[in-house]
Amino acid sequence: MSGEAKKEITEEQKQQLREYRESIDNIDASLVFMLAERFKITKAVGFYKREHDLPPADPSREKLQVERLRDLAKSANLDPEFSEKFLNFIIREVIQHHERIRERGEL
Repeated sequence: MSGEAKKEITEEQKQQLREYRESIDNIDASLVFMLAERFKITKAVGFYKREHDLPPADPSREKLQVERLRDLAKSANLDPEFSEKFLNFIIREVIQHHERIRERGEL
C-alpha cells in the first residue's frame, strides 16, 4: 500500500474486528491452558518412564499420533501439514522433558 492513501476504517469494521479478536484471544487462552494440562500429564509420564527404566521416546506411538492428528486435521478442514508440524514440536519438547527427568530426576 505504499504511496496509496490510508483507508479509514469504519466503526462497524472496528467493532467486527474487536469481536473476532476477542474470540481469538479466548481461543488462545484455552490453548495455553490445554497445553499446560497436556504437559502436566506428560511430566507424569516422564517420571513413570524413569521409575520403570523406559526410554524417553516412543517412535511407534509418535508415528501413530502424527497420523491420527493428520486425519483429525483433514476432518476439521485444517492443513494436515500444519497439524503435523505442531505435534512434532510438542513431541520434541516432551522428549526433551523426559530426557531431563531421566538424567536429573526433574524438569
